[in-house]
Amino acid sequence: MDEAHRISITVCGDGGCGTTRITLVSPVPVWLIEDVLTTGKSSITLRLVRSQWTHEYDPTIEDSYSVTRIVDGSTYHLALTDTAGQEEYRSLWATSNLRSDAFFLVYDITNASSLETLDYFMSMIDIERESRIDKGEVMPVCIVAGNKCDLQDARQVKSQQGLEWARGRRCGFMETSAREMVNIEETFALLVRRVVEARKLQASGGIPPEAPSTQTLSPSTQNEKQAVQSSTGVDSRPRPRPSGAQAKKGFWASLKCW
Repeated sequence: MDEAHRISITVCGDGGCGTTRITLVSPVPVWLIEDVLTTGKSSITLRLVRSQWTHEYDPTIEDSYSVTRIVDGSTYHLALTDTAGQEEYRSLWATSNLRSDAFFLVYDITNASSLETLDYFMSMIDIERESRIDKGEVMPVCIVAGNKCDLQDARQVKSQQGLEWARGRRCGFMETSAREMVNIEETFALLVRRVVEARKLQASGGIPPEAPSTQTLSPSTQNEKQAVQSSTGVDSRPRPRPSGAQAKKGFWASLKCW
């Protein structure tokens, strides 16, 4: 496969505590421990690679996976690197991780501090952005995902908060659920599209926008506004706006999230 169809993606976020170690001494179900102590970034990665929800694994130091996906009729080879999330492992972040075509930053909507943790990774990505601007290289693509959108009753980070955090850092935004398979394929398809767009822009001598628009596919609670804004170049066709209770039902049903 030619290089134009190869895309490297670095997955990062707070890894929390190890589920395996705690399971030995705790009567709490493993899935609940995973929900409380990790963002689920590895679960998202394995969902894409294995098409199954995995919650029993050791804390990630760094794992690499390869997967092939067809996006807009073209086949792409995705090289995924699931990086160290725990604070004690962050120094192991290799320079090669920062050379990725795209970054997928994951936080846990039931853990407010996990969103703050992304500042660490974002600071390194910003340095890489500046370096690529100086060298005239293709800019990296960044998308932020608020994972565990199936746990609405435990939500600590509102959809709008995640959207504003991502928008302020020139990133795309989604809300996902690795367990319920919500927006997993859609998010990686969006990453692929944005990388393709960035490469075309670079090839044409274009200048990347200072703050690219943000696409969201996120559920919202009854007290939150529906935060959905289309991204330039990503299916920007006008769509009819449904109204009333039927529209709300259709929105939730399409996301399988409540």
